[in-house]
Amino acid sequence: MSADALLDALDPDQREVAVALRGPVCVLAGAGTGKTRAITHRIAYGVRTGVYRPGSVLAVTFTAKAAGEMRVRLRDLGVVGVQARTFHAAALRQLGFFWPKVVGGAPPRLVEQKAPLVADAARRLGLAVDRVGVRDLAAEIEWSKVSLVVPDEYEKAVEAVGRPIPAGYDAQAVARLLTAYEETKAERGVIDFEDVLLDLAGMLVQRGEIAEEVRAQYRHFVVDEYQDVSPLQQFLLRQWLGGRHELCVVGDPSQTIYSFAGATPYHLQTFAQDHPRATVVRLVRDYRSTPQVVSLANRLLAPTRRAGGPQPLQLIAQRPDGPDVRYVAYADDEDEAQGVAHRVARLVAEGVPAREIAVLYRTNAQSEAFEQAFAASGIASQVRGGARFFARRDVREAIVLLRGAARATADDQSMTEAVRDVLRTCGWAERAPESRGAARDRWDAMQALVTLADELEAERARGGTRATVADLVAELDERDATQHAPTVDGVTLASLHAAKGLEWDAVFLVGLSEGLVPFALADTDAELAEERRLLYVGVTRARARLELSFAAARAPGTRAVRRRSRFLDGLWPQGDAPVGRGRGGARTGGATGAGRGGAGLDERVEPHPGVVDGLTRWRRRTADELGRTTTSVLSDAAITAVARRLPTSLAELGQVAGIGARTLGSYGLELLVVVRDSAADGASE
Repeated sequence: MSADALLDALDPDQREVAVALRGPVCVLAGAGTGKTRAITHRIAYGVRTGVYRPGSVLAVTFTAKAAGEMRVRLRDLGVVGVQARTFHAAALRQLGFFWPKVVGGAPPRLVEQKAPLVADAARRLGLAVDRVGVRDLAAEIEWSKVSLVVPDEYEKAVEAVGRPIPAGYDAQAVARLLTAYEETKAERGVIDFEDVLLDLAGMLVQRGEIAEEVRAQYRHFVVDEYQDVSPLQQFLLRQWLGGRHELCVVGDPSQTIYSFAGATPYHLQTFAQDHPRATVVRLVRDYRSTPQVVSLANRLLAPTRRAGGPQPLQLIAQRPDGPDVRYVAYADDEDEAQGVAHRVARLVAEGVPAREIAVLYRTNAQSEAFEQAFAASGIASQVRGGARFFARRDVREAIVLLRGAARATADDQSMTEAVRDVLRTCGWAERAPESRGAARDRWDAMQALVTLADELEAERARGGTRATVADLVAELDERDATQHAPTVDGVTLASLHAAKGLEWDAVFLVGLSEGLVPFALADTDAELAEERRLLYVGVTRARARLELSFAAARAPGTRAVRRRSRFLDGLWPQGDAPVGRGRGGARTGGATGAGRGGAGLDERVEPHPGVVDGLTRWRRRTADELGRTTTSVLSDAAITAVARRLPTSLAELGQVAGIGARTLGSYGLELLVVVRDSAADGASE
């Protein structure tokens, strides 16, 4: 693909990102706005124009899946040699390379679980710990290390940020545990994941020749999900840069949902101040979701806009209208699980693939009811964050057989045929088992390998080459190393945190009651704001279908004491959906902002002339920017109706004749600002 063709595939904002080849560059990218497309095309354009050498680019992100997707997209664009890795994967590779030179011998063994070390350190101090205590203390150790808080400063640090101490312990006890944990780790000769970043950063600070070698290798950096960087990651990034400014960061403060683990949007929000000459680009065209979903997402963040401070991005929907957002109140948790399973079964019957459906909840404990409901309904499901795909024994055995087949497959046999022949010996068949259980789980895993083989063959065919079984094995080895598992067919069950970075055709947001969303332990304004952002992330995972629900009671026959989440006040349709029992028997509310006609408005009210003029000027300006006709942006009748009603909220605007869900989702807040300012200007004359 030529350099010009790379740019032709982008919208104007994405193109602005792609041509900004010299840093510093800050991309504020809303959900579904094509940020990965923009930054991969930027890298590819830099390589095509000779500004970048592929090997001099290091792109870091936060999940192995995102890094894997970036590598695949770059490969599709004809770019190979760019390092796209997570922070930890990139640091681990460098640490392993330089350790023999700096320290000597092999690096210490990396432990994946802190629990045994934490329990041992606690026993040394005489601290009573159970399983929950060990988990909480391990999380606190991680937070202190990624926040660059040393044991002597722990008490002051938690007090300064208002961080709650793990239940059953005081700050002094946790501070002593931090020291004991490091001592225990040193005695065993092991390091943890945080040490990978700390040790590499320390090595770069102390050994100038090592730092120069790294900086000579990597001259251009891209950091995705920059709103989630921790102080430790930012410190390592500074050592990689060494005072240079060849940095492109991408993120969205409205998707900061890991503050409890040390992530902070501070560096993203202050990037322009720290880099006064930075190019700042905003991506707000949402290509993922329908106007109905985008409208709800924008309205969910409206209180954040009114609160002042950094303003969240307002998404502009690019897709055609879709189904209304559904709102359902169920009698109890069991009823909710059965009702959602019933709705999912209907979608699957209508042709929506099960893998394109997700059920998202606040806590992992909520998954069990839905797992049982789907099993009873005969619907395949998978819990995201469960057993790792490549750790499964059946998957490991299948890869061993594929590795052997790579050496024995005849040249004239297609790769996909050879893969199917091998996997038939591992429990795969053309048709899935009708019953659920271990056999179906095994088949689902094998089918994921078949699907990956089909995708790889199609990809290579587009490039004019022929895929082999050896190519598939190499792809699986790379995915195993980065934990970029292929997709298993089935409805995804995931926590809202685990859903970050993913998307589905249909999303069910469940359990949206007070105490869950926001979570009961969220007390401060900052914690409540993060809970709102978490719900926003859930909403923006949906492409076309979105359903929000809560249950009034926990169990059948118990009192209906729950109320829906406060975040849905003003968004849930007027007159709460009444609670019903049975298989999805609860009645539903309609879509927000879908009203028509402006009932009760006296048509004899004269439209405000200043608002008419203001809206007309705004319409002309917007039409020119988008290259559209003025009436396609906003009709004359809609301008008149808005100028009569003078709405002050999105809910009021949605009731105005001529203002549909697409207009509301794309321009709602802009229109309210025009109405407010134009009316104020007229009043002051």
